[in-house]
Amino acid sequence: MSGARSWVRLVRRDVRLGLSAGSDAAAALVFFVIATALFPLGLGPEANLLARIAGGVLWVAALLANLLSMERLFAGDFEDGTLDLLALGTLPLELVALAKVTAHWLITGLPLMVVAPLMGALLNLPGEAFGVLAASLALGTPSLSLLGGVGAALVLGTRRGGVLLALLILPIFVPLLVFGAAAVDAAVMGLTVRPHLLLLGGLFALALTLGPIAGAAALRQAVR
Repeated sequence: MSGARSWVRLVRRDVRLGLSAGSDAAAALVFFVIATALFPLGLGPEANLLARIAGGVLWVAALLANLLSMERLFAGDFEDGTLDLLALGTLPLELVALAKVTAHWLITGLPLMVVAPLMGALLNLPGEAFGVLAASLALGTPSLSLLGGVGAALVLGTRRGGVLLALLILPIFVPLLVFGAAAVDAAVMGLTVRPHLLLLGGLFALALTLGPIAGAAALRQAVR
């Protein structure tokens, strides 16, 4: 029980710090909105074309927005020594990594999910696809944070960590992008979306199981 309370306190602390700083979370959300809004301006107001590309556009924008805010996930605690104290504490580093990833999703992934339907309407996404969009992002954005957390831990303390993080993580993000966009496209075309959502759910379960373990191993290496 004390471990659970410590985990919740760590999540609350990181959410509070993230909201008080605000820059990374706000930048990710603004990037998502701007990147999505550029497509109707560049491609024109053709409704059918926008509806066909809506799923891919929203997912690519969400992926890149998530990556934009990921580099600083552990960097602040690493620089001020908090990460060393957490490593010496009673809470296992696997749970520390999971707590920080959870806080990251709450201040970045969750707002993206809230704004995504509005941007879908801008891209003329059909009404029947909105539920699938929400479901795909609900399964996919936590996976993005979990996998991105592993990358952020691996590049901790390196120079030009943002570039290296993108090179490490983008190939791993590809299956999430493919299945997430495919689910929305299937809903737009009136096809079954169940296989795509099941695959996203499987990837989320895999990321939730292995992500904190891999992230903790990378954090141990960073604090040595």
